[in-house]
Amino acid sequence: MSERVLVIGAGMAGLWTAMALSGSGREITVLDRDPPPPEGGAEAAFTDWQRRGVGHLRHSHAFLARLRTLVRDEHPQLLAELQAAGCRELGFEGGLPDKLKATYTPKPIDADLAILTSRRTTLELTMRRYAQHLPGVTLRPSTFVRALKLAPGVPPTVKGVILEDGTELDADIVVDAAGRTSNAWEQLTAAGAPIPESSEPCGVIYFTRHYRLRPGQEEPVRGKVAATGDLGYLKFGVFPGDNGCFSITLCAPEVEEEMRKAIVDPDTFDAICRQLPGVAPWIEPERTEPTSKVFGMGQLESRWRDYASGDHAAVLRFFPVGDSVVRTNPLYGRGCSFAAVSAHLLRDALAASPDPARRMVHYRAALERELRPYYDVMRQADRSAIKRARAALLPAAEPSLRAKFARGFLEDGVSIAVREDIDLLRAALRGFHMLEHPQAWLKRPANLAKIARVWARGKQRNAHLYAPRGGPDREAMFEAVGVSATADVERVRGSA
Repeated sequence: MSERVLVIGAGMAGLWTAMALSGSGREITVLDRDPPPPEGGAEAAFTDWQRRGVGHLRHSHAFLARLRTLVRDEHPQLLAELQAAGCRELGFEGGLPDKLKATYTPKPIDADLAILTSRRTTLELTMRRYAQHLPGVTLRPSTFVRALKLAPGVPPTVKGVILEDGTELDADIVVDAAGRTSNAWEQLTAAGAPIPESSEPCGVIYFTRHYRLRPGQEEPVRGKVAATGDLGYLKFGVFPGDNGCFSITLCAPEVEEEMRKAIVDPDTFDAICRQLPGVAPWIEPERTEPTSKVFGMGQLESRWRDYASGDHAAVLRFFPVGDSVVRTNPLYGRGCSFAAVSAHLLRDALAASPDPARRMVHYRAALERELRPYYDVMRQADRSAIKRARAALLPAAEPSLRAKFARGFLEDGVSIAVREDIDLLRAALRGFHMLEHPQAWLKRPANLAKIARVWARGKQRNAHLYAPRGGPDREAMFEAVGVSATADVERVRGSA
């Protein structure tokens, strides 16, 4: 008898779970709280698809190389359908600095460093239509799961789900892919399941606006000043999309309250973009027109939940995937990739053993191996960014010798070396795109030797390798867009 699998949620994690488990002989039913997408293509999905369960549906997305290689290798037909829908593949060579572009010679590894880029609605619509025709997969829209159906015990066992109208659905396996809206963890812990959680704030607020190229217009030529950057008080990025569309995201530290309140106004949002040399050409009125309001996204946190300890599972016949088990700062663009990877790790765990406890232990170990390194690096980067953002509003303090050394190594060593040595850049991108451990490349003696040689030359000899600053300093930006530059300084200094 085949196993019956209920998947709660039809976002990225739910769709990836359905695709990963399809063809295994299981009956997979995906329960989507939201209505089905509208008829039509990408434009109808962007304007009309209501997804209460996916709060970040209309924020900027770029899909890392790890996700794109999974699509390419596991679902080549899906890749073709994504391309037909207007999704784009941006190759490694397209993002090279001018110095490296002039002498670029392709290597086989470069084919794995391409990313997928499109509006999230276009990607999800295409994935959904692909997944629902896979063997064993059924999608049930407008089906809200109110609670898990539990059998008491140590550990408790999940037997199915209870819908909003009281209907009970039985299952052999329940997968929680409901992400931020899930209440499964609360129900399981209330039932006595020991599931420790660690979480902390990401320290930023996201703001996104969408645009479209006017008829006959093209995207601006990439110049010396990048269309992405970090000014300390503001992070920014342009995200090319599908079918002549793109989005811009501005990311402000939580401590910058005045800027956060101002960015949500479309005129202020565009005024900020015009102060960023790499972004301004994208929103020239004769080139593009806005197609949305400014979408905000706050209360961001990183979070990890452990559903097993050693050889002991905290719950049986239940598996969380994506944001339901590990949540990350969207700044790093890893959420969709984490969802895809965790779905495939679940597939491997189910194949490894028929025993429910062993399956969970296997799954938890795989998450630790495959995702924990990226999570820990992200969390440390967030902590550092929060400290820097707050310190920028306080009287300048003399950094320690250790802090000076670390900052010099990163800014004047690593960042410069990857702009000069294309193999170093390849290695760094493999870590960033989750194709290997994020810090593995920095532990290789040959790479460290290259970085040390570049760093030892000093700033003057390396001057031609530094990227131009992506925008004005804090005071100049705030003055240009009519935001008080002193209110938050006074507030933070008063509370210090």
